Amino acid sequence: MNLRIESLRLVELSCWQQLERAAAERDHAWRTLTLATTDGEVGLARTVVLREVDTTARTLVFYTDFRSAKVAQIAAHPVGTLLAWSAALGWQLRLRCHFEVDHGGLAASSRWARLRLTPAAQDYLSPLAPGSEIGAHQSGPAPREHFAIVSARVEALDWLELHAEGHRRALFDARGPRWVQP
Repeated sequence: MNLRIESLRLVELSCWQQLERAAAERDHAWRTLTLATTDGEVGLARTVVLREVDTTARTLVFYTDFRSAKVAQIAAHPVGTLLAWSAALGWQLRLRCHFEVDHGGLAASSRWARLRLTPAAQDYLSPLAPGSEIGAHQSGPAPREHFAIVSARVEALDWLELHAEGHRRALFDARGPRWVQP
């Protein structure tokens, strides 16, 4: 597809529109994002599934198991990056975010009420924490308590377009929108 958008305002608007589409369309390339966090010593990356986008609040939501390592990493270091790539668009999107985890509040409870009757609920019903050795015995709280949501408040959006006519890059952050060297 490789759209050639010429204004910064339209680039940013198009990025948010693509993110909204990704949350709604299972086959959109940006539906699965790479989440990069740190444990204070090592950078860690994993894939997460984009579930919701609020363009007005500049917030993205994904789900996780509350026992996962990313939850502890976010609690200790709440700033990280989400990375998206679309070959169809020729766009890479890096989102610097501030993350918050909710596992017992209304936001998590209302989403669990919708999710619990779907096959996706199985991801949060295991008695084993993510990364546990299979066959290990663990006991703990009821499965609902394993489900959590992560809200990512976007603080900076770094857009890169790879194009035959020349690569382009733009930044959108507190300093305002601007073209930068790719």
